[in-house]
Amino acid sequence: MNSDPRDTPPPPERPEIANSPVAPGDAAPPTAAPDPAAARIRIVLVGTQHPGNIGSAARAMKTMGLSRLVLVAPEKALDRDAYAMAAGADDVLEAAPILPDLAAAVADCHWVLGCTARSRRIALEELHPRFAAERVDARAREGAQVALVFGRERTGLNNDELQLCHAAVHIPANPDYSSLNLGAAVQVLSYELRIAALAAAAADPTGDHRDPPASHAQLEGFFGQLGEALDAIDFHKGRAPESAMRKLRRLFLRADLDEREVRLLRGVLADVERMAMLAGQRR
Repeated sequence: MNSDPRDTPPPPERPEIANSPVAPGDAAPPTAAPDPAAARIRIVLVGTQHPGNIGSAARAMKTMGLSRLVLVAPEKALDRDAYAMAAGADDVLEAAPILPDLAAAVADCHWVLGCTARSRRIALEELHPRFAAERVDARAREGAQVALVFGRERTGLNNDELQLCHAAVHIPANPDYSSLNLGAAVQVLSYELRIAALAAAAADPTGDHRDPPASHAQLEGFFGQLGEALDAIDFHKGRAPESAMRKLRRLFLRADLDEREVRLLRGVLADVERMAMLAGQRR
């Protein structure tokens, strides 16, 4: 038997939770204050091939409270697909600078993490995403500028780009099917950063901090001077310097140098170069 639709009671109205007024005397819902540490963390996408993946990364970032996106030499300009996949994170896309190379994107950074597959040609300290996020958050709260770098969809970061990273972070996916697209990888790391930030906010750590960590540009200047000083004293004895310099880079990067320590070391190297020049003049 067919019932008359007029006999069907109307569905109950859904409460408008998001726009419901606050009753007099009720406390307004708390609004989270912006996290200053998040402003010091940037997500760097290198050579991205598909604009939609940039949009997906922007969406992943914004859902976890991150907003600093940097694009390095993307293959295509942002397009309709990028904004569609951003799903409302248009502000993240529109604020993202486009730079010609990774060195320019991280020049003012104090710590740079490269997101890589497990087997790489350049040996870097490899961190689990959760531990990496805790270190990133801690350094950002100390005032450091930190970058998480993601490479091309097909080939990842090349050797020269990995050389600019202080450590690597690897997502331990299923070894039988470890294919993560770019947006998913950014989401995993952004989530871990969110968890680390919430834990730090709950703990509310206080206390004095060390001198500001050395920036990427300061460290690269130190490494350049170190190479010149080693040449001046004929340290390599005719051998190719690349292997020794890679090992020295890893050694000093593990030391997590601050600005004062870099100035001290560069002063030592200046004296080494001066004494080498004097010794050469006496011969």
